[in-house]
Amino acid sequence: MKTIITSKYQTTIPKAIRDRLGLSVKDVLEWKTENGRIVLFPLKQEFLKYRNAIRIGRGDIAADIQVARNARVEKYR
Repeated sequence: MKTIITSKYQTTIPKAIRDRLGLSVKDVLEWKTENGRIVLFPLKQEFLKYRNAIRIGRGDIAADIQVARNARVEKYR
């Protein structure tokens, strides 16, 4: 399979390869050179499955404190 490098130095991963490796949007690839060749490795890191799992923002601090206190009480019952 062949692809072309664009003027922005981008290229497309052929669909057959994406399907075979189970690649999808926002997956991370590691690039290496070995003996004059470019080698790509998909990084299927476990922590990436938690992407967007952490809420950001002010939230309800009082409620969060109460949940933490209740959990601590239950732990030592």
